[in-house]
Amino acid sequence: MRLLALLLIAALAGCQSMRSAGPSAKADLQPTKGNRAAGTATFTQTGDRVRVVANVSGLNPGQEHGFHIHEVGDCSSGDGMSTKGHFNPLSKPHAHYSTPERHAGDMPALKADANGNAHLDTTLDVMTVNPGPASIVGRGLIVHAGSDDYKT
Repeated sequence: MRLLALLLIAALAGCQSMRSAGPSAKADLQPTKGNRAAGTATFTQTGDRVRVVANVSGLNPGQEHGFHIHEVGDCSSGDGMSTKGHFNPLSKPHAHYSTPERHAGDMPALKADANGNAHLDTTLDVMTVNPGPASIVGRGLIVHAGSDDYKT
């Protein structure tokens, strides 16, 4: 599966890092090799939910792109594959972000406009920026080249 962009949510040498201040964290999107997607994402803890606000440019105009938290915040491979699979600490199935039984890393797709820009503002309930097994801090955030079927 070709990855469009990698957003690192960890402090690793040679990569952009997520800065955390209390119950929120911000990350900068950096293109993977051969891609142009770039932007920012902010994750803010609001009670037992996390508000996700992302602004991404350089996407394929008019297309949907899968958007997920991945297991590892390692961008050393240049193609995003070093982030491994979707973040799934409770061994749930990959599913639509509104499904209660799903990966902690499942999020809504990014929908690019005619200029290749996407904005996402959503609140999710199976992840946290606080310490714990469902914490997304230290994980990778991936924008996929294609849409998400919410199954595979």
